[in-house]
Amino acid sequence: MRFSNVRLAAVSHVLPERVVRSEELEDRLAPLYRRLGLHPGRIELMTGIRERRFFEPGTPPSRLAAAAGERALASSGVDRSRVGCVIHASVCRDFLEPATASLVHDALGLSSACLAFDLSNACLGFANAMVVAASMLEQRQIEAALVVAAEDGRSLVEATLARLLSEPAAGKRELKAAFASLTIGSGAAAAVLARADLAPRGSELAGATSLAATEHHVLCHGDHAAAFGGPLMETDSEGLLQEGNALAARTWERFLLELGWRAGEVERVVTHQVGVAHRRLLFETLGLDPGLDFPTVETLGNIGSVSLPLTLSLAIERGFVAAGQRVAMLGIGSGLQCQMLGLRA
Repeated sequence: MRFSNVRLAAVSHVLPERVVRSEELEDRLAPLYRRLGLHPGRIELMTGIRERRFFEPGTPPSRLAAAAGERALASSGVDRSRVGCVIHASVCRDFLEPATASLVHDALGLSSACLAFDLSNACLGFANAMVVAASMLEQRQIEAALVVAAEDGRSLVEATLARLLSEPAAGKRELKAAFASLTIGSGAAAAVLARADLAPRGSELAGATSLAATEHHVLCHGDHAAAFGGPLMETDSEGLLQEGNALAARTWERFLLELGWRAGEVERVVTHQVGVAHRRLLFETLGLDPGLDFPTVETLGNIGSVSLPLTLSLAIERGFVAAGQRVAMLGIGSGLQCQMLGLRA
């Protein structure tokens, strides 16, 4: 999929103030650790995640997504009256219905002619939404689009802790299946995409490629668990690591071919951040220099759909991604599905 008339006019983010260190979670798991003969430091040792952040309890995702969207609109130079579509792309949302995008649409005062809908696909939602918006722009159906997402991992982490501590029979198998849930963090992000004539200084979205390996949908399942006050997720972390990277390798080959890029021409890489082992294996698998990457997982954890755009926003803000560079945005989501986007900053 190639684009010739799509620009990334702005990308922005919002981070919570509340920092939760991995040691804090393990202090709460101390009874389980003692019973299983485990030592503190396990989370950071296995994932590299020292800390993550949480929003205040009860903060609706729409409020956070709208805040990120307001920032993106303000810096984009695109008048909000030109926005023809807003997509909320998180796993977290305010209600089953209406769409959280409706609340964001109202909060931002967008036009009544502006489409508003949710698109949710695990950690890949934001990347998918960017491609949907870009396709609408390329076909000149709209002039500009806003993609927003807000994930708050607090409820998942709290429910996971409650379950592990309340089940007398919980052992190493249960801890292993729940371990990925303890890596989850929080944040919000937004991106304004526009036609080239509306955002001539924006970064060019060159194209995108996706592949699926849905036979591996069993590797990660999440669902609401009323008994523990939030969602619960069971993950085969090793299986997800291996099969996800195998899918990424196949997608990478197709991505380079479809965009007409060579691997050596890629100057910066932005990835969906899961853990240090995942990052290491991904770069080994793709034959890329880890120095091209902008890591955030050690201090922000895995922020689901927000991880990819928030990392890009931080990389631009801190000067790691500069004008003129070729940037590969690499996303992998449970399911399994992989989406890669090419950006000329």
